[in-house]
Amino acid sequence: MRSTAQTAEESVAVVGGRVVTPETVLEGGVRIEGDRIVDVGAVDDDADTVIEADGRLIVPGLIDLHGDDIEGHLHPRSGARMGLPMALASADRANISAGITTKFHAISFERDEAEDRSPELAATLTAAIADDDDLLADHRLHARCEVTQKQCVDAVLDVVEDGHADLVSVMSHIPGKGQFRDIEAFKRYYENANDRSIEEAEEMIEERSDVSMATLRDRIDRVVGAAHDAGAVTASHDDEDPTEVERLADSGVDITEYPITLETAERAADIGMTTAMGAPNLVRGESQWGNLSTADAIDAGVVDALVADYHPPSLLAAAFVDTGEPLPERINRVSAAPADAVGLDDRGRIEVEARADLLVVDRDPTPTVARALVAGRPVYRADRVTR
Repeated sequence: MRSTAQTAEESVAVVGGRVVTPETVLEGGVRIEGDRIVDVGAVDDDADTVIEADGRLIVPGLIDLHGDDIEGHLHPRSGARMGLPMALASADRANISAGITTKFHAISFERDEAEDRSPELAATLTAAIADDDDLLADHRLHARCEVTQKQCVDAVLDVVEDGHADLVSVMSHIPGKGQFRDIEAFKRYYENANDRSIEEAEEMIEERSDVSMATLRDRIDRVVGAAHDAGAVTASHDDEDPTEVERLADSGVDITEYPITLETAERAADIGMTTAMGAPNLVRGESQWGNLSTADAIDAGVVDALVADYHPPSLLAAAFVDTGEPLPERINRVSAAPADAVGLDDRGRIEVEARADLLVVDRDPTPTVARALVAGRPVYRADRVTR
């Protein structure tokens, strides 16, 4: 994306708010020069641009490591494809309005026509994200590799070699495993959600199950190794049990996304993996698939970061779900922690010298973004209409 930083001469002061730092909540504001924070607290409001927070919260811009919402902008209905520029622009604005200033688009390298997914489309979308220089947020690629399909593995390896992927995850959507542990539920899902027949679902079961575990592990090792060689962070998806997560960690996987059971999440924590869970799961109060709830994982102390998954507004809302933790700890889970997980040590926190990605947030009646700044540049404003 193009640089959104202010010029060196420009300054911004966000004043009159309650600033959420990694450790506490301060009365005052934030002063920015160029694209960096230079002061926090009782800041000087003699600036080129002054933004009045009016007592609202000032929090760091959110970092989403796994959001597949771009698919809904590209295909608002199955088979109805919109143009890439329109899809990217609408996804960009939707994420900014949800408070997401750094977006890792979880692009699925998977052949599934009923879901409008293919490795060819994924590669096209990847190139469009990499080449677009007129977006507001910082857009990055999370390449999701379906390792049961060889052509998808090859496509991801090409993307990694081209240097486009910042985050690479491995997944194996095999019926009877992970989120689809119940094979009959898998059949019902694909029949109802994708307008398939039971026979077509059974064909997919046969295709995806007809790959040996040795082959899957070899593909995982190849993808993870190539990603690390290219400087990308790696993740796994829907890890089912402690043994599986240990094997993936041994392969070099850095992050476990949506572990299926609490025992799996606890083992991942024991061996030093970062654990990411879904924000919609926490906001809704349950997993869509009947798996581990985010609330239970937080209660057990094994959740490092939250991700937007399919619903960007849930990432901000999740930080305000009462988990019994202080607000800074909950905000860190959607800002500093995901930044640390992928090595973005310049953002995700309000402190001097950090990149100035900021939000002014209305907490009630539901958390919403009133103002957003990306790299010191005001990019979004939403004022309530009073009657």
